[in-house]
Amino acid sequence: MDREEYVEAVLQAVESIPEGSVATYGDIAEYVGQGGPRQVGAIMREYGASVPWWRVIRASGVPADEVGDEQLHRLRSDGVRVSNGRVNLREFRWAPQH
Repeated sequence: MDREEYVEAVLQAVESIPEGSVATYGDIAEYVGQGGPRQVGAIMREYGASVPWWRVIRASGVPADEVGDEQLHRLRSDGVRVSNGRVNLREFRWAPQH
């Protein structure tokens, strides 16, 4: 898959995350079947403004530093419970049906 197709696949995957759920950068890479968390993060930084970017978090359950407060606010608005700045992935992680 070329870069343009990869960007589209990542953005479509992020759009698929339902309200009240989160995915990690690695989850998105696995779902797309290519790349890894860093590649997904780079795509989200460059192209992610048009999709629900706040639903993609680090594997630790903590938001990215540069968007942390806004991301946590949006997640709470989605119905995701945040404790001590962290999302419980066992409770809120997206389980896609391929």
